[in-house]
Amino acid sequence: MFVRVLRDFCRRTTAVPGGENVVNRLIHVAAPLEKNRDRRSFLASVPRKDEGTEGEKFVFIDSAITKKEEMFPDINTPNMLFGGVKFSDVPICHIKSSRNNTILHVTKVNGERIIIRSCGMEGFKNTRKGTNIAAQATAIGLATRVLDFGIHTVRVTIQGLGPGRMSSIKGLTMGGLKIISVTDDTPISWNPLRSRKQRKL
Repeated sequence: MFVRVLRDFCRRTTAVPGGENVVNRLIHVAAPLEKNRDRRSFLASVPRKDEGTEGEKFVFIDSAITKKEEMFPDINTPNMLFGGVKFSDVPICHIKSSRNNTILHVTKVNGERIIIRSCGMEGFKNTRKGTNIAAQATAIGLATRVLDFGIHTVRVTIQGLGPGRMSSIKGLTMGGLKIISVTDDTPISWNPLRSRKQRKL
């Protein structure tokens, strides 16, 4: 409101009779108010920062499933063949996704580790390790190395609720691995630590 009044005042004082306004400047008092408005319009025009993978909530990993009966394991699942290998003998890819990092490792069924990779090992440092882009790049790198071992089909177990959860699954499929099952193995604490007492102000 105040800025509008000042603008009208400037127009009236600088108007030439029978012509347009010669000068349309703001008085120095209104400049800080106008600066905030300019900053808001500038920030609105700047494109949003690209985080790589589209939103984590919108990745559909079960799009290949046509029947709901195929979604859950049954009594015959351990004996089913996937790429000539029994389900119970297929290697397992463990994904641990925390807020600060994503660690992936592939093991045999007996727990013998084949390969391990993390976002830090892929060259991401500091806060970049916790991003979904880093998780996807790490998963692609792990998948290409696992293919060299002759493994084409894996089961996946996921632990944690970090940003690299779904991106790492997408990266494994982009790297050429076939995922036959996804298990969420996130530990749930039923009696967590007591929270800190409230601050007294």
